[in-house]
Amino acid sequence: MKYLVKTCLLLGGLGLNLMALANVPSELTTNTLAEYQTFDARQGVAVDEQYFYAVNSFRITKHRKSDGEPLLQWDGESDQHGPLIHLDSGMVWQGKLYASHSNYPKWPMTSSVEVWDTASMAHVATYSFGHELGSFTWLDRHAGYWWGAFANYDKVQKGQTQAYGLTANTQVVKMNDQFQILEKWQLPAGILKRISPMSNSGGSWGPDGLLYLTGHDHEEIYVMTLPDYGSELRWLTTIAAPGMHGQGIAWERIGQERVLWGIRKKDRKVLKMQIPAVTPVPAKVTQPIRTAGQFNRQ
Repeated sequence: MKYLVKTCLLLGGLGLNLMALANVPSELTTNTLAEYQTFDARQGVAVDEQYFYAVNSFRITKHRKSDGEPLLQWDGESDQHGPLIHLDSGMVWQGKLYASHSNYPKWPMTSSVEVWDTASMAHVATYSFGHELGSFTWLDRHAGYWWGAFANYDKVQKGQTQAYGLTANTQVVKMNDQFQILEKWQLPAGILKRISPMSNSGGSWGPDGLLYLTGHDHEEIYVMTLPDYGSELRWLTTIAAPGMHGQGIAWERIGQERVLWGIRKKDRKVLKMQIPAVTPVPAKVTQPIRTAGQFNRQ
């Protein structure tokens, strides 16, 4: 019941049409199918057909799905001052592991996409954003494009005197194959308030064509869709995810089951979760087309 109340309050605070969302379940909960103990699950997880990849700020470890056995590790932690200092979410596409990276919590913010070969775990490519919209926290591949988020924070970082970009400036972006930004969307005010003073840490497109987002700490997943109008993502519902404390997530894109992978940072566990179905109802927007004699002149 607490998740039902929470969701309704947040949706109401956004001024959304609750009647349009009446058929969307507002009290949904994940079911944890398996837990795996790892060394490196502190930022996120990526997954392919046979393996999952636990992501730390400086390291990535490849594990076998069947039993969680660690097989290979890319170790960048031997040089904690660079070149890579803060990896976040990852995803696997065409035999390559793509990971978001930033210089968090340094200022000014810089970000990049880093790429590994999944067979050898060798680092093979980098794409720099330089000084962009914030700290790049997640990326995913969907509908022929790259997607991700540039996070900003209300938190004042150590040694700094101002908030680290302000959480309200966080943006979800759509990019082409060269990681050039094509479109940008902001998050609803209710979600921004919930995830402050941190930001949007994880994101992955589901098999239903909906975007699933996480914050930095909370045991919940925000289900979003692109808006028909304007620049704000439409918030459909919130899914409770007991045991998963935000961070990077990744949908499993094999088979028919709705399986999402996440992490529990405090004990470095990777979680395999079953996600309940979400059936969105299109927003009801009245847009009359008026003819002569009917024009609204107010």
